[in-house]
Amino acid sequence: MYVPDIDKVKEKMTKLASSGVLAQWELPYENLLTRLSAAIFFAEVSDESQLEALSADFSDYEDFLVQVNHKKEDANTLSRMSYRITFSQEEIDSYREKSAAENNE
Repeated sequence: MYVPDIDKVKEKMTKLASSGVLAQWELPYENLLTRLSAAIFFAEVSDESQLEALSADFSDYEDFLVQVNHKKEDANTLSRMSYRITFSQEEIDSYREKSAAENNE
């Protein structure tokens, strides 16, 4: 399915890989997606110091979130890559709730 917003992000991810910020990236189940907020991209940065460059490149996206892919070791995971990238307010809210709960433990 052709989703212009997703295609723009894919182009950016490809450029980041070409410039050496990302070692690789993927978008599982791409053909099922109908909107960017439902997409979950996964990536490996070429170097941990590149996380800042990754975030800066997507700073114009209001609901951008990059986080560690804690499920990469699960048997039924979507991806084994280290980072999970989303563009969803729901993801941001969930991340904040989890962070707050971890800080209160």
